[in-house]
Amino acid sequence: MRSDEHEDGAVAGGPGAAAPPPPRTPDDADAAPPAPGPAPGPEPASGPAPGPESAPGPVGPPAAEPGPAAGIAALDLPYQVAAAIGLALVGVLAAVHLAMVFLHVAPSNTVTKSHGDAVRWWVFPEFEQNWRLFAPNPLQQNVAVEVRAEYLAADGQRRTTEWIDMTAQDAEAIRGNLFPSHVHQNQLRRGWDFYLGSHDDDNRPNGVRGRLAEQYLRRIAMERLEGAGLDGPVQRVQLRSASRSIKAPEWSAEKTDTRPVHRELPWWTITPADLPAGVVNGRTEERG
Repeated sequence: MRSDEHEDGAVAGGPGAAAPPPPRTPDDADAAPPAPGPAPGPEPASGPAPGPESAPGPVGPPAAEPGPAAGIAALDLPYQVAAAIGLALVGVLAAVHLAMVFLHVAPSNTVTKSHGDAVRWWVFPEFEQNWRLFAPNPLQQNVAVEVRAEYLAADGQRRTTEWIDMTAQDAEAIRGNLFPSHVHQNQLRRGWDFYLGSHDDDNRPNGVRGRLAEQYLRRIAMERLEGAGLDGPVQRVQLRSASRSIKAPEWSAEKTDTRPVHRELPWWTITPADLPAGVVNGRTEERG
């Protein structure tokens, strides 16, 4: 019977029976240790707290597509080849021109002695240069170009003028002028240099360029003589140069002869082809 009572007491909750567990409260749940489980890994980085939902912003422009090719790349292949050949020819021509001009202004050397005719043919007359590289003795002279004329006077007699200094006329026109004329600065000087470069020491012309230089000087002379007050047409003209060495400075021991040295050209007969525009050479029939 005892055993039965024991069993009944256990069932009925007697003093020997285990008390039921008390009910769990929220505080107990917080204080309870966590249930065993896998070790926690690193928590993912938390992003910014989401803000209030806003309207989507404007969508940016789409990526620009590559435009069409420009320049030579835009041409078809045959035209690209033609353009490349043209550019190559221009480059070669420019290199040849620079080489020819350099040889023209350079001092005399083996190349210029061997190919001087080719260099002169290339340079003259369009690309003529009036300067030199490494000049051994710079110009130390004043050169004046003068002219005199033989004209038919009103009484039928032939008369000859005095020498007229055309270089002095140019110098007077330039002096005190802030913007001097290119004609006064270069026309006569370059014309005289042109003559010297196209004639030998005996005033014989070297081909067509020499005859062209003579006509050029005659036209300059006739233009200057138009304002000389002659009372008749000019029949012939003669030009000469007067070169005077510049006097050495006082501190120099160099002795310089400053007397003028003249180079006279032959007399030239004037023809209608030697008259520049506006020059009538005293002929009344052309003034009407």
